[in-house]
Amino acid sequence: MGIYDYSATTLSGEEKALAEFKGKVLLIVNTASKCGFTPQYKGLEALYNDLQEQGLEILGFPCNQFGKQEPGAADEIGAFCEKNYGVSFTMFDKIDVNGDDAHPLYNYLKNEATGVLGSKAIKWNFTKFLVNREGKVLKRYAPTDKPEAIRKDIEKLL
Repeated sequence: MGIYDYSATTLSGEEKALAEFKGKVLLIVNTASKCGFTPQYKGLEALYNDLQEQGLEILGFPCNQFGKQEPGAADEIGAFCEKNYGVSFTMFDKIDVNGDDAHPLYNYLKNEATGVLGSKAIKWNFTKFLVNREGKVLKRYAPTDKPEAIRKDIEKLL
């Protein structure tokens, strides 16, 4: 299976196939509204605004597995992201990224791009995965890697 074989439910309840993003550069991020890294939404939105026309798509996946920092329902998450950060990129419904109930997309991402010392587990909110236009997962970025710091890697793929 490849990245385009997966689908997920958006915050609005629509099932969206990742195949809809074929030919785009993807930045896939597990997010949270009450995290020290939450201000990264601003940097993610800036990347999206600047690079969307060149082919960048950002896919946000809220997750409540790290310190219970995403407790809200889909409508609350969407309202928070829009009101506080003007998020206009695609946001999906809350998922698990680790464990028995991890979303299959995240199991795939973790296998394709391991973390430090080959670790597969997602360590915290705002872990990012960069996917090229052909659907190959190229790199995993730590939560501490700010969106602006990975801009050059994205621009190379565009």
